Amino acid sequence: MQCDLCEAARITPWFYEDDICWVAECEFCDVPMVVWKVHDNAPPDEVKERLHARLLEVVAAHGDERFADGHYIDDNMRNIPDHYHAHARPRRRRAW
Repeated sequence: MQCDLCEAARITPWFYEDDICWVAECEFCDVPMVVWKVHDNAPPDEVKERLHARLLEVVAAHGDERFADGHYIDDNMRNIPDHYHAHARPRRRRAW
């Protein structure tokens, strides 16, 4: 079975890569996404902390006006549930 995240095609801009993960713009969401290079959906806590730290560094360096009110990490893996990845999502301003 082919995994799009294991393939790691450079379809969108990439911001970071090391031996554990890569961070790129999500093809579907247009927000930064960190991907663990291991095909598994449950990294140990210390690995997850490192992945999230890299993602937050990218947002700090490359985030746009959508992130002006802050951001949160969304690791609900909807479309690819068997390979750990997480998105940085902008916090939304309240309309009132």
